[in-house]
Amino acid sequence: MMIDSNPSAIGVIGAGVMGEALISALISAGVRPSSITISEKREDRAKELVDKYGIVVEDLKANVSKAQVLLLVVKPQDIATVLTDIKSSIHHSTLVVSFAAGKKIEFISSLLGGENPVIRVMPNTPTLVGEGMAAMSIGPLVTPAQSSFVRSFLSATGRVVEVEENLQDAVTAVSGSGPAYFFNFVEAMVKAGTELGLSSEIATELTVQTMVGAAKLLATSGKSAATLRENVTSPNGTTAAALASFADSDLAGTVKKAMVAARDRSQELA
Repeated sequence: MMIDSNPSAIGVIGAGVMGEALISALISAGVRPSSITISEKREDRAKELVDKYGIVVEDLKANVSKAQVLLLVVKPQDIATVLTDIKSSIHHSTLVVSFAAGKKIEFISSLLGGENPVIRVMPNTPTLVGEGMAAMSIGPLVTPAQSSFVRSFLSATGRVVEVEENLQDAVTAVSGSGPAYFFNFVEAMVKAGTELGLSSEIATELTVQTMVGAAKLLATSGKSAATLRENVTSPNGTTAAALASFADSDLAGTVKKAMVAARDRSQELA
């Protein structure tokens, strides 16, 4: 059951949108579709994924019993039940990769009997379009080959960093929940734009493309966000007036408060 650069059996538990994104990433990273097996109670969903990717579907215990790598893409509140269900079927050398927010490596390992190598990953929803941000934490039994394999296929979903597990709650607050902050800000800009007289369609196009362009500029210019902000802010100009309003409303404090709330909730899910 030792893992190699192209495992012959990868099980995926959880066939929602993130599960599908990871299946796509595995294939992009060179894993044969026939090596990927899902367990999915919804027959129509299972058929959809089999037809689309050429993967295999099996019942939970059969899937788990042969897996060299097992991806757990389930909700945090469901993971204990899933781990209990598969404990008697999983091989002790199977690498378990958990995408469940808040659930610690020790928690996952203990419910499986303490012998399995475990990697904990916090992804985010841009994974669905190949622009995700994933942070992985490595359990004590994980081999370099196993770690390298996970990093490799996650790289097909966007970017990957490795962090100590005690920082995963902070990762959740920054990148795991981060896309929702961005979408919320876009909603607010579009709403304000319509209240200033723009149509919803024009306000949306202006806002979205501004965000896309600004993000690309930040990612490719080599300059910091602070420098780029300063470059677009003329003294006593329109941008300066808007930024002064942000400062008066304590934007930085509001953002920090929101991220602390996300961090705290992640800790509560442990």
